[in-house]
Amino acid sequence: MANESRPCPCGIGDRFDYEGCGQEVQVEHIKAYVCKPASTDRAVIVIHDIFGWQLPNTRYMADMLAANGYIAICPDFFSGKEPWKPSDDWSKFDDWLKTRDARKINKEAGAVLKYLKEQCGAKKLGVVGFCWGGVAVRHLMMTYPELKAGVSLYGLIKDSDDISNLLNPTFFIFAEKDDFIPLRQVTLLEEKLKRNCKVDYEVKIYPGQTHGFVHRKREDINPQDKPYIEEGRKDMINWLNKYI
Repeated sequence: MANESRPCPCGIGDRFDYEGCGQEVQVEHIKAYVCKPASTDRAVIVIHDIFGWQLPNTRYMADMLAANGYIAICPDFFSGKEPWKPSDDWSKFDDWLKTRDARKINKEAGAVLKYLKEQCGAKKLGVVGFCWGGVAVRHLMMTYPELKAGVSLYGLIKDSDDISNLLNPTFFIFAEKDDFIPLRQVTLLEEKLKRNCKVDYEVKIYPGQTHGFVHRKREDINPQDKPYIEEGRKDMINWLNKYI
């Protein structure tokens, strides 16, 4: 994501060579990638970053959640609009982002929740999101009480943001060396939560890590980061398991 003082968005990182174990489906007006375990009534919505719902890295995360017993669905929250591409002109990013507001996704979220309940038999629901999707998670966790747990991974923070009205437990993952999210903003977020938040939350900063480390770094080619990549993924799943 772009930062207010730095308009350049994040790089794509290590693009996974991964085809996915699930299938693509139509959910009302949007497409979605779905991966299901054998039998469960627990489901997690996986919200993509600026590179869109078809990025193999995000599908890898969805399949990982399915392997841990969740119906995992990664919808196209851009509703057919083009995702950002690494080759795009960075100077046009802010204009691109204006038509893809992570806080204006209620129509899509409503369709996905209906699909999970009616088509998949889901009764216990959560949400995780990366980068752009991390912002979307914060919005959804203040909007939909049926989402019993949320995990927001390195979502952009503005100083003016107040997310104290979280409806259910939310976990915030940040990277110590994130070029797009200064640690002072993370501290400010935590101070606001301490003052006003009425539900369980946790803010965790992973040492030495950069933006996107949980889903955009391959542990096999980043051995020094492997413990933190694995820890972030484990923490995400543990949070969901605790509250869903």
